[in-house]
Amino acid sequence: MTLSVQFLTMAAMVSAGAAFGAMLDTYHRFLNRKNRKSWITFVNDILFWVVQALIVFYVLFHVNKGEIRFYIFLALLCGFAAYQALLKGAYLWILDRVINAAVTAGRFLAKTVRLLIFKPVTGLIQFAIALVLILMKAILSLLRLLLRIVYFLIRMLILLPLEKIFTFLWKLLPKGIKIPAKKLYNSGTGILLKARDVYKRVIRWNKKED
Repeated sequence: MTLSVQFLTMAAMVSAGAAFGAMLDTYHRFLNRKNRKSWITFVNDILFWVVQALIVFYVLFHVNKGEIRFYIFLALLCGFAAYQALLKGAYLWILDRVINAAVTAGRFLAKTVRLLIFKPVTGLIQFAIALVLILMKAILSLLRLLLRIVYFLIRMLILLPLEKIFTFLWKLLPKGIKIPAKKLYNSGTGILLKARDVYKRVIRWNKKED
């Protein structure tokens, strides 16, 4: 290993040690150990250390083909110590500002989506439901009006003339024919009365719906 390669290795490992310190603080900042179960924390810790080891080895492999020397660990320790002494306070300050900015931006985005998308869509749905209800009520009112008109027309054009005709014919019939004719008339009258009762029930139901 040449002197230049050793120098690059030392510089890379010092940088890796400082980066490890920053990643460790970031990891602790987001982990929130107090509110997590112990086994989840244990698994996260193992994964974190494995990832950090892979990153250090990846950097080392690109610098000196992965050759491990004792001074490499010293360089990592020096980089970590330098971060703790010189950079930790500034990094944590920047990290907190970035997190706060991200949270603020996320809340603003959520509020914007709610105001520009969710509320208009909800308003359109409510308007559509109200419109459908109004149309249904209008259709029911129209049907009730048509039923009343039909009943009035049937009564004026059919029932009343038939009643007058039957009354006139009844007077002309002999007594021997009136008895069976009266039975037939009573049967027809019963049917008409039942139809009238059904109509009245429909009218009452429509009034209750109003």
